[in-house]
Amino acid sequence: MYLLLKQLFTFLYPLFRKWGFNVTMASYSSLIINIVILCFLAYLIYYISRQLLVGLIIVIARRTKTQFDDLLVSNKTAKYIAHLIPVLFIYKSVPVILDRYEYWDGVFGKLVGVYIVILVLWIIRTVFNALRDYLKQKKRYSDKPIDSFIQVIMIVLWLVGITILISRLFEIDFNNMFTTLGAVSALIILIFRDIILGFVASVQVSVNDMIRIGDWITIDKFGADGDVIEINLTTVKVRNFDNTTTTIPTYSLSSDSFQNWRGMLKSNGRRIKRHILIKTNSIRFLEETELEELKKISLITDYITNRKTEINKYNTDKGIDKSIAINGRNMTNMGLFRKYIIQYLRNHPAINQDMVLMCRQLQSTAEGVPLEIYTFTKDKKWENYEYVMSDIFDHVISAVPYFDLEIFELPSRGDFLNK
Repeated sequence: MYLLLKQLFTFLYPLFRKWGFNVTMASYSSLIINIVILCFLAYLIYYISRQLLVGLIIVIARRTKTQFDDLLVSNKTAKYIAHLIPVLFIYKSVPVILDRYEYWDGVFGKLVGVYIVILVLWIIRTVFNALRDYLKQKKRYSDKPIDSFIQVIMIVLWLVGITILISRLFEIDFNNMFTTLGAVSALIILIFRDIILGFVASVQVSVNDMIRIGDWITIDKFGADGDVIEINLTTVKVRNFDNTTTTIPTYSLSSDSFQNWRGMLKSNGRRIKRHILIKTNSIRFLEETELEELKKISLITDYITNRKTEINKYNTDKGIDKSIAINGRNMTNMGLFRKYIIQYLRNHPAINQDMVLMCRQLQSTAEGVPLEIYTFTKDKKWENYEYVMSDIFDHVISAVPYFDLEIFELPSRGDFLNK
């Protein structure tokens, strides 16, 4: 190769000298013509190699079933390789053309070498991008933080490339360079702090399966509430339900708490946990006449009948004086209302009857007694879930007056005007 290039680019100088050119004229004339020839040959090599490589990969992509080669085409890997071939030709030709110009030979040799290193790194990058796109098409890897790992590999390769570039440009020995890098390691760690923390967090996220692409997460600290659309080395992108995007540092996933709704989506139901406030002074024992009236509510007719028989038998057996309602066992409007809610939920078609279902009292507050419904809907889709929950509480709130109970709410201006 070297002999061929030497024959190609060195015949002009002796020819010009033979024609009577002085040394300077012959030297510069041959240099200019050689540069023109070099540019022409480099372009010709680039054109031929590009046509061959791109055409070859396209043919292979069409004939194979795998999508990886198609992705190499879309990421223009062949195009960059076609750039590399003429650059290598130039790299080999420069020392021959600039044989009489040692200074410029060194300058252009270093510049071409730098371009080759950058071009090789860029080719590797396109290959890894194709690999990333290919793995994301696979169901097994679609929810894994592939971007993070590829970014780490590329960072390492770029560091190696930069080291080679510095060593070549400034003619520094590798051992001396690594000794210097060791001395400034603290500064390097400070500069790449987020990248290092992000890489560690990405490994933890992947190994512990804490989060996947497509998961619905909530992080109050960052105002994020939506689906994870990207996990890379330094950031996690969340598309919120209002179609905004929140960017979160990856290391925050391992240092801060967050809520992942994946478990709920994979379970058999979505939880309803909401309460209404009942005025304390509206809770009381029920009279016989009221119980007879409440028997008309079909969901609790049998319960009132059976419960009333059980209570009367207990009070009779114990000789309880029922002239005062507090004596013995009694039914309250609050207790009967709770039983009604449970029966209503038991008959609701959208409630999962195989999961927890209850209506309970919480600790009394200054606003009244919280009456909480705790159950699970069959449909986990957000819109349907909200509809079912609203439908249940529409009914529950409307049913409160039938039990002579009152819901607490702060008085409005109209309440004072009516008085």
